[in-house]
Amino acid sequence: MRFNPLPMAFLLLTLLAATELIAAEADNPRKRVKAVTPENRSDKWWSDRHTQKLKASKGKSVDLLMIGDSITHGWEGHGKKVWQQYYAKRNAFNIGYSGDRTEHVIWRLQHGEIDAISPQLAVVMIGTNNTGHRQDPPQETAAGIKHILAELKQRKPKMKVLLLAIFPRGATADDKLRKINASINEHIKEYADGKRVFFLDLNSAFLDDRGKLPKSIMPDLLHPHEAGYRKWAEAMEPTIQKLLAE
Repeated sequence: MRFNPLPMAFLLLTLLAATELIAAEADNPRKRVKAVTPENRSDKWWSDRHTQKLKASKGKSVDLLMIGDSITHGWEGHGKKVWQQYYAKRNAFNIGYSGDRTEHVIWRLQHGEIDAISPQLAVVMIGTNNTGHRQDPPQETAAGIKHILAELKQRKPKMKVLLLAIFPRGATADDKLRKINASINEHIKEYADGKRVFFLDLNSAFLDDRGKLPKSIMPDLLHPHEAGYRKWAEAMEPTIQKLLAE
């Protein structure tokens, strides 16, 4: 029997083509999951805020850390009075940035934003901009949040983390973006271990009996006004006290 080299050559060419395709996909940013890929932002105010937070953290005693997007950033705006009442006494530090998605928080953590502090507890809520800006699949946003938890554990292994369910958005329960956030919450609640990471869903505190989000709480159906921040603080307070052993 004579050996026919053609089938073997065809197999080798097929394997080579497959290898090249896999390599090409790995090198193609569009194929990467953006929610888990660290990324900074080009906005001047954003880089200025990052620089300011790095400076402010040096030599600062911090017991409570708040991490998030515009909703957390808003503690410095509409939530300022409530913050003073509940969190100033706890040496709280706010690193919420308006417009941030999971990938931006990952980048900030990797670039020193909590390196100089040693909080007892971090409150984390992030992901609604992954939903609102790109409508990321819930599992991708959840993966980004899981990556954030890993970054926090690596940098502050003794720090407890209170992971909040993403707040409701949109007027009613059938709002498309609210449904996406609800799906993310179903994923991330599984990250709690009851030892270092704890999960808390405060969403019912903002909704009426029919599941509607009142504009008196969130006028744009996304960002809390002072009344919303007060509801947030009041609903979270028992858990904060417990985790800080107060």
